[in-house]
Amino acid sequence: MKRISKARLIAATPLIALLAACGAGLEESDESTSPVSDAPPEIAERQDNFEAIGDSFKVIREQLETDAPDMAAIQTAAGDINTRLQRVPDLFPEGTSMEAGFDTEALAVIWEDPDGFAEATQNAIAASEEMIAAAASGDPAAVGPQVGNIGLNGCKACHDKFRVDDD
Repeated sequence: MKRISKARLIAATPLIALLAACGAGLEESDESTSPVSDAPPEIAERQDNFEAIGDSFKVIREQLETDAPDMAAIQTAAGDINTRLQRVPDLFPEGTSMEAGFDTEALAVIWEDPDGFAEATQNAIAASEEMIAAAASGDPAAVGPQVGNIGLNGCKACHDKFRVDDD
């Protein structure tokens, strides 16, 4: 395995911070505000799905912070992110927004602008495919820029428009 120089790690630091943000503020259910029996199962499924995406980003981030990243672990995590992002369109049936009274951070704009939501989802999937290719190269330095790509063109782009701003 290749070692990452301190210069490469310093250059990747902003990307690592962005990667950390991809897993930040993930939806979590609060059974006290919406009984499980009243909520469509897709809400819990999508919350679990996004939490797992965050967990995979954490694996990548932790590996990129080491002197000798485990590229197999990065490849597995990148593949998991891609697989889970491909599930996103099926996890947002109409009527499952916070405006519909459910404990979720999904905004009604998802259904008001379905083309925009579909485009944001496809951009995230495409960015995750680029991250898979970078991980497959075996070069940890190639993964960092793709972390930034998926963070900006995937996570942030979707969160900015389609999810409650929890800042």
